[in-house]
Amino acid sequence: MKFSFSTLACPEWTWPQIFSAARDLGFDGIELRGIAAHVDLPRMTIFAPEHIEETKGELNRLALEIPLLATGAFLGSREKQESAVKEVKEYMALAEKLGTPHLRILGDIAPEPGQIDQDILVENLEELLPIAAEKGRMLLIETNGVFADSNVLAALIEKMNHKALGVLWDIHHPYRYFYEPVAETFHRLSSHIRHVHMKDSVMDGDKVVYKMFGRGDIPLKEAMTLLYEANFDGYLSLEWVKRWCADLEAPGISLPHYITVARSMLNKIQQGK
Repeated sequence: MKFSFSTLACPEWTWPQIFSAARDLGFDGIELRGIAAHVDLPRMTIFAPEHIEETKGELNRLALEIPLLATGAFLGSREKQESAVKEVKEYMALAEKLGTPHLRILGDIAPEPGQIDQDILVENLEELLPIAAEKGRMLLIETNGVFADSNVLAALIEKMNHKALGVLWDIHHPYRYFYEPVAETFHRLSSHIRHVHMKDSVMDGDKVVYKMFGRGDIPLKEAMTLLYEANFDGYLSLEWVKRWCADLEAPGISLPHYITVARSMLNKIQQGK
C-alpha cells in the first residue's frame, strides 16, 4: 500500500510547496483536488501543453505519482448533467496526459445522503465509461451520499458491469452515515476498490466533527488490516477537508501527523500487533 494526500488539505499552498512537502514527508503520491485558489485543474498553467512535460518531469524526479484526479462532477443531477459530463471529459483528457489511472466522480453531491436521479447517473456513465476505457482510465464512484450505503453502490456497479468503473472507498462515510461495519463495506465492495480515502471523526450530538487521523472513533486500523490482508496495492489517501472547513488543523500539522501515524499503524499490522 502507498500513501498520498488530497490537496484539499492545503488550499493555500502553491504547487511547489505541495510537491516539496510530499517529497520531504515521505509520501508516495499526491491526489489532486484543486491547487491554491484554483479547483479547475485542466485550465491550470502547470498542465498547459507548454508546461505539462516540465510538471511531469519534476514529479518523476521526486518519485511522486498522481494516482487520482478528484473531479467535482455530480453525475446524478439532470440540472448539472451537461456541465458534469463536460468536466469529466476534460479531466479524463488531463489524466491521460499525466498518466493518472483514476478519476473520482460523484454519484451524490455531499457526504451525507441526498437526492439523486439514478436514471441520469446511469445515462451519464453509459456515455463516459467507453471513453474512459478507450483512454485506459477508470472512473471511481466514491462511497458518499446515498452511495455510502454499500448495497446501493454494489447494485450500481453490478448494473453497469463495466471494466472502467470502480470504487473509491471513503472509509468514513459508510461507517458514519449508515452505521456499516467496515468489514461489511469492504467485503461487499472489495473487488472494485481502487483508491481509499482516510479520515477520522467523532459525533457531537448530531454533528460530525472531523479529527486528525487516529484521534476519532472510525475503525481505521481494522480497515487497513482488511486492505493489507487482501494485498491491496493502491493508495491510502488522507482527505483532510480544510478547503471546505477552514477551522481544521493546518497542513503543516495534519500531513506529517497522518503519514507518521498511518505508517506506524501499517507496521503494526504487518507485525501482527
